[in-house]
Amino acid sequence: MEHLINPNVRTIQVSGIRKFFNMVSHYPDAISLTIGQPDFPTPEHIKQYAKEAIDSNRTTYTPNAGLMELRQAAANFVSQKYCLSYRPEDEIITTNGASEAIDIALRTILTEGCEVLLPGPVYPGYEPIIKLCGAVPVYVDTRETNFKISAELLAKYITEKTRCIILPYPSNPTGCTLDRQDITAIAALLKGKEIFVISDEIYSELIYDGEHVSIASIPDMREKTIVINGLSKSHSMTGWRIGFTFAPAYITNQMVKVHQYNATCASSISQYAAIEALTAGINDAEKMREEYRKRRDYVYNRLLAIGMDVVKPSGAFYLFPSIKKWNRKSFEFALQLLETERVAVVPGDAFSEYGEGYLRISYAYSMEVLEEGLNRIERFLKAGV
Repeated sequence: MEHLINPNVRTIQVSGIRKFFNMVSHYPDAISLTIGQPDFPTPEHIKQYAKEAIDSNRTTYTPNAGLMELRQAAANFVSQKYCLSYRPEDEIITTNGASEAIDIALRTILTEGCEVLLPGPVYPGYEPIIKLCGAVPVYVDTRETNFKISAELLAKYITEKTRCIILPYPSNPTGCTLDRQDITAIAALLKGKEIFVISDEIYSELIYDGEHVSIASIPDMREKTIVINGLSKSHSMTGWRIGFTFAPAYITNQMVKVHQYNATCASSISQYAAIEALTAGINDAEKMREEYRKRRDYVYNRLLAIGMDVVKPSGAFYLFPSIKKWNRKSFEFALQLLETERVAVVPGDAFSEYGEGYLRISYAYSMEVLEEGLNRIERFLKAGV
C-alpha cells in the first residue's frame, strides 16, 4: 500500500546534514565537525531550576501557547536585546524548538501554489515544509554577494505568487549576517506589498561583528513579520526543545491553532528551565560567544593558510569554504576526506544546489578538536585530492 502514502511526503529527502552525520558512526576514530550543537553544557543554574520544577511536580500540561511567565520573559528578552515589542498574552507562542516554530508559521500562511523566496545556500529545514504545504520554494542565488540576500536580488524573484520571504540570519550554513542597511533596503522593497516575512533569528545572540537587527524592528514591517527564535544556540539547550514565535495577534491567533493540534504544548519542565534562562541567564550567551569568536578566527585563518577560499562569517558557528578549485563534487570530496583522514564535514549540496562546491565546517567544538580536524584537512589537501 506504499503507493497510497502522501506524495508530498514521499518526495522529501532526509536532511543531508543528518545523512552525513550518521555516516560518521561507521568511523569510530573520526573527528566530526558536522553538527551545529554547542559543546558547552547547559548552564548549571538552568538545570537546577528544572530539577526544582520536577521536584515540585510541575509536570502537567501548560497553556497551549506556553506558560504566561515564560512568554513575559521572552517578551522582555527581545525587547531588551533587539528593541522588539510583543504582547505575551496573544503575540508569543512557546514551541517545541525553532523547528516547530518554522512548521506552524509556514503551515499558517501558505496555500497551494504560492511561492516562498529563500536564499541559496540555506538550512535544509524550510523546503520540505514548504512542499508539504503545496507551496513552491524559490531559491535566490546569493553566491555572488557573499551569501547575503539583498533587496536588489529579491526584486528579481518577486512575482504575484510570492507569499513569503524567509530571512535566516545569522545564516546556517554560511555564518553571514545582514546589517541595518541591508534590512532597511529589504523593508523598503516590501512596503505596500502583501508578502509575509519569516525572520529566523535562532543565532541572534551569536554575532561577532556589529549588532543583530531584526526586520520586525523596522517601521511597517512588524505587521507582516513572524520572528522565530529559541534557546538551543544561545543557552546551549538543544535537547530541551524550546523555541518561540513572535508575531502580530492576527497571525498568532491562527498559528496557535496549528500548534495546539500539532503538539498541545511544549514540555512543562523545559518551559520552567527557559524562564530561568531568559531572566537570570539573560546574558549567558556572552561567554560562549567570546569563545566562539576565538574558534572562528582560528578556523578561518587556518583555512586560508591551507589554501581554501572562504568568506569570514560574522555570526552563528559555521564556515562555508569553497572547494571549487579542486573540481570535485562536495559529497565526493567530503566522503573521501572522511575515508582517508577520518574527519567529517557536511557537503555543501545539503544546503540546496547552490551549496554545491562548498563544505560546511562547524566550529562548535573545542579548540583541541578543531586543531586536530584542521591538521587532517591540511594533510588531505597536501596529499592531492
